[in-house]
Amino acid sequence: MSLAVEKSIADAVLQEASPLTVHFVMFIPTLMGLATEEQQAKWLPDALEMKIIGTYAQTELGHGTFLRGLETTATYDLKTREFVINSPTLSSVKWWPGSLGKSANFAIVQAQLYTKGKCHGLHPFMVQIRRRDNHEPLPGITVGEIGPKVGFRASDNGFLKLDNVRIPRENMLMKNAQVTVDGEYVKPKSDKLNYGTMVFVRVLILDMVSYNVARAATIAIRYSAVRRQAQILPNEREVQILDYQAQQYKLLPMVAFSHACKATFIALMDTYKTATHDMEKGDLATLPELHATSSGLKALCTDVGSSAIEICRRACGGHGYLMISGIHRLYATTVAACTYEGENTVLYLQTARYLLKVLKGQQPVPKNNSVFGYLLEGNKSVPNSISCPPSLEQLVECYCAVAQKMVFKAAARVQSFINGGKVPEIAWNLSHVDLIEAAKAHVQYYIAQKYVSWVRRSTVSSNLREVLTQLCYLYLLQNIHDQRGNFSMYLISVQRTSVWEETIIQLCEAMFLVNPNTWILMLPPSLVNGSI
Repeated sequence: MSLAVEKSIADAVLQEASPLTVHFVMFIPTLMGLATEEQQAKWLPDALEMKIIGTYAQTELGHGTFLRGLETTATYDLKTREFVINSPTLSSVKWWPGSLGKSANFAIVQAQLYTKGKCHGLHPFMVQIRRRDNHEPLPGITVGEIGPKVGFRASDNGFLKLDNVRIPRENMLMKNAQVTVDGEYVKPKSDKLNYGTMVFVRVLILDMVSYNVARAATIAIRYSAVRRQAQILPNEREVQILDYQAQQYKLLPMVAFSHACKATFIALMDTYKTATHDMEKGDLATLPELHATSSGLKALCTDVGSSAIEICRRACGGHGYLMISGIHRLYATTVAACTYEGENTVLYLQTARYLLKVLKGQQPVPKNNSVFGYLLEGNKSVPNSISCPPSLEQLVECYCAVAQKMVFKAAARVQSFINGGKVPEIAWNLSHVDLIEAAKAHVQYYIAQKYVSWVRRSTVSSNLREVLTQLCYLYLLQNIHDQRGNFSMYLISVQRTSVWEETIIQLCEAMFLVNPNTWILMLPPSLVNGSI
């Protein structure tokens, strides 16, 4: 059995991240993505065989998402040909990395690189923090756990303070940028090349959210099928709460969202693999779009996923508050993702910044199927021939048109402040609300597009395809209903959205009348009987 499989089994048993999660999800991928072939030959075999356990130390006590604000320094000593790593302030202490508290003996430390008196920004350095024989901290290393957390209890998140810790020059991961023996800095082709690990983790977060929401929905639906409460008609047996329209209306959209998130994960992972392949050949054209897309998707999916799991918990009544329900772990794990790997508000704004750059022609759009290309097309509107009920493709066009108009609105607001005499930075700050809403609209369009494509390309049986199509239809309509203010303002009449709201209710009722076995098929294979 491979170590990766063993790690997956351990995670499944613990139902939350293990002390080795960061080692496999961040430490090893960073070595594979940012280390030279020689460096990989030196460290990767031991990492894969767990002869060394690593962590990824980026976030600090004083700064997280604002990467330029990180304070840890790595200063090149020309005489000894070493880097001297320091935590110069209290706020520069590395804070939060998983595996750091007890497990790791190596860390990839992100630090501000100084050579010949000049700072060249963040770069990754391989630093041994504990002895390999007795696991004691090395000289200059202060390390430990940060304390109990709401979730991720099996993960030993820790802190790390470095005082004049010396490492060989060769311990700087130099696949993209280098420091020569004489201290000359060789810059990378793009400053964003070192962000590969962050993007990779953001992609994986989508899969985690899909999985957790699917589990929560499964728990709530099965509970609702067993739980009986009150009567609809006098003198009749108490009914299964799943028969109540309100319960159906709560839960079925959660299943639909889990599928939407899964479809989006598959699409984004394909994009990530393509971008990685292109980068290996020196083509960096798709990297900015991938970064902007993954930022917005991570933010929206974790926001919606956290709310979805809470809806499932409440749907179980008081029993959902018991730890035995298992829902609390799913919520704690998912809500944590709203702040790690980038605080969501900041990530929305990163996506919005890219949207405005594309709109203004400041950011070239990749030629092959760019999801940002609609911003450069003519003013979009609802097709005159839209059917009632509309097709999935027509609904996607509605999402596209609304996203375009909301990006236009945000851009106009920023420009209005600039025209009024504000400097661009202040104008941007005064437009945050519109910019975030524009980013959300764009991400919702992306999800709609990828979800429909996934359903259309599925190779399942015709019966299951019908169920998947209905779920996709439900997701698109439910989201329009939730955002009906924007859709009514920019695109669709109130009368039409009211008709579609009735369609949502009918879909929920119809799908709960299907054979119960269909519910098993609608959920991921790992969530069938007994494995929740």
